[in-house]
Amino acid sequence: MDKLVRATAKGGQVRIIAAITTDLVNEGVNMHKCAPTAAAALGRMLTAGTLMGTMLKSQSDSLTLQIDGGGKARSVVVTAHADSSVKGYIGNPNVDLPANSKGKLDVSGVIGVDGYLRVIRDMGLREPYIGQVPISTGEIGDDLAYYFTVSEQTPSAVGLGVLVDTDMSIKASGGFIIQMMPGADEFLADIITYRLEEIPSITEFIEKGMTIEEILEFIFEDMELKIHEEILPTYKCDCCRERVERALISIGRKDLEELYDDGKTEEIKCHFCNKNYEFNHEDIGKLLENANS
Repeated sequence: MDKLVRATAKGGQVRIIAAITTDLVNEGVNMHKCAPTAAAALGRMLTAGTLMGTMLKSQSDSLTLQIDGGGKARSVVVTAHADSSVKGYIGNPNVDLPANSKGKLDVSGVIGVDGYLRVIRDMGLREPYIGQVPISTGEIGDDLAYYFTVSEQTPSAVGLGVLVDTDMSIKASGGFIIQMMPGADEFLADIITYRLEEIPSITEFIEKGMTIEEILEFIFEDMELKIHEEILPTYKCDCCRERVERALISIGRKDLEELYDDGKTEEIKCHFCNKNYEFNHEDIGKLLENANS
């Protein structure tokens, strides 16, 4: 079962957010009918989103991650909240490539490296906070580690993994963000870096049946690991007809009048869950009345 934990090590010198997201990613890639490499790309982004969402300070805040490196996947976007719920989509869910030189799904190949990773935090202010870094590898985890180091001046290790089974289902998915807190021992950072380089991937641990707590205990052996919070991460789209109506009204009266005069039924699909919302001639007329009032 999926689980996200927040933890610390070495007396608070290290902050850890880690999760198993197999069920969540399965739901997302099934919803979008992803090919294997597209599933790995979307799954890594969904996992990153649910991890970073828990860093938000308010339940009303939201965080959006976007990566577009000019590859055939096109843009991959996820939106997350503080309760670790997340939703996302990939521009081209059918994209697939042969395995890379390491025998792994070629996520970097479908993402590309000619573009940017953007982190958008909406905290209810007039304008959202937008951080942006050039894509370094297209592997997503490395790019997020670079973002934390450059944009937030927080040295971080980010591990993300998605294992796609032969039947196209998600066999294992998970990830972690490990950050050194201000004033932390530099030697400690070196030890953790060495351990992360020597251990198997997180999906190998998950495939063996290890819990997220057991994985962290393995990584942070003899480092005073403390689990502070457990959360159930979920794939949740919060779209509804009322939101779509407000979006239609926001396009302006002139455009609404053109839709009304056209007399056709307008169909709007949610990118995140593929749900369709239909608006017939009468529906658009009512929206025009609301826009005029």
